[in-house]
Amino acid sequence: MGRLLRFTRNVKKMKKNRIFLLIILFLAILAALLFLSQSDKTFRGSQSDFSVKDTASVTKIFMSDKNNNMVTLSRDPKSRWMVDDNYLASTFNLDMLLQTLHNLAVKEPVPLAAHNNVIRELAVNAVKVEIYQEVYRIDLFNTIRLFLHEKLTKVFYVGGATQSNRGSYMLMENSSTPFVIYMPGFRGFVSPRFTPMVNAWRDYTIFKKELPDIVSVQVEIPIKENESYVITNNPDHTVSLYSYPDMEPISVFDTLAALNFLTGFRNLNFEAILSDLDAAKKDSILTSTPFTIITLTDTAGIRKTIKTFFKEGYGDVDLNGHEIRYDLDRFYALVNDGEDFVLAQYFAFDRVLRPRSFFMKDPLPLR
Repeated sequence: MGRLLRFTRNVKKMKKNRIFLLIILFLAILAALLFLSQSDKTFRGSQSDFSVKDTASVTKIFMSDKNNNMVTLSRDPKSRWMVDDNYLASTFNLDMLLQTLHNLAVKEPVPLAAHNNVIRELAVNAVKVEIYQEVYRIDLFNTIRLFLHEKLTKVFYVGGATQSNRGSYMLMENSSTPFVIYMPGFRGFVSPRFTPMVNAWRDYTIFKKELPDIVSVQVEIPIKENESYVITNNPDHTVSLYSYPDMEPISVFDTLAALNFLTGFRNLNFEAILSDLDAAKKDSILTSTPFTIITLTDTAGIRKTIKTFFKEGYGDVDLNGHEIRYDLDRFYALVNDGEDFVLAQYFAFDRVLRPRSFFMKDPLPLR
C-alpha cells in the first residue's frame, strides 16, 4: 500500500514538473521570437531606409519644423484620416503622402564635400517626420504574429531640394549620414509633400451630399429678400418650392431646374483658408451684408450653413467703361459654423447661387 502511495505522489510530481517545464519552454520560445523580431526591425530601420512599404499599417504621422509649426495626421476609429483630431483630412493629400512614403528611394549619400553644409541646413530648416504603425511585438517571417500595438517606427528629417531639383536631402534620426532621396518616375523633389502646416492637410469640402441625402435647402438673399426661397426634396421623389421666410408654396416652377440645383451640392469645395488675412479687412467683410446665406438640412437632421460675401474687384472696367466693383471669379465665404473664413470660386458654386426667379425663368446667376 505504501509503495502505491509513493508511486502516485511521484506521478503527480512528474506531471507538475512537466507542466512547469512546458511553461518555461514556451516562455523561452516567446523570448527568442521577440529577440528575432526586434533584431529584424532594427535591421529594417537602417540609416537609409526612409520608405514605408506597408502604408496600410500607418496609424499616425507627426510633422514639425523649427518655427513651431506642427501637425498630427491620424486615423480615427472609423478609419478616417483626421488633422489634429479636429478636422477631416484631405483624402487626396493623404493618399499622395502615403504613396510618397511608399515610393521613397535613395539616390546616393550626400557627397563628402557638401556634407557639413547639408547637415547645417537640415538643422535649421528641416521638417521632422515621425511615422507610427500598427506592428506585432512578435512577428516571425510574417507567419507567427502576436500582440498587435501602435509603435513609433521611423523618425527622419526632410530638408530642401538638391541643386538639380530632382531630389531632397533627408536624414534618419540618430544618424550622421544624410542622403539624396527621390521618387522613381517623379520629376521633381518631394520636400513640399512633408509640410507641417495644418491648413495644407484639411479637407476643403463644404457640401458633399447626394440628392437622396438632402431634405431641404434654404437660400436667403438679404440684398433681394423677395428672391429668397426654400426647396424641399420630398419622400415621394418630388421637389417643392417655397418663398422665404413666409414659406408660401409656389405651385408653378421648373422642377428640372430645382432638381439640378439640389444635385449641385454633390461636391462643393472652397479654394483656400484665409487665416492670414488682415484682421481689420476681415472684420470689414464680415460686417457687410452677405449676398447669400445657404443652409442645407440632410436626412440625419444636420444643418450646414455657408455665408457668401462679395470680393472686391481689381479696378477693371467693363466694355462700357464702367468699373467692375466685384471680383467675377472668386468670393469670400464663412463656413464650418463660422469657424473658417475662406475663398471660393464662382465656377464651382454658380449652380447653387440661384435667385428664386431662376426657377420661373432663365436669368443670369446671382452676382
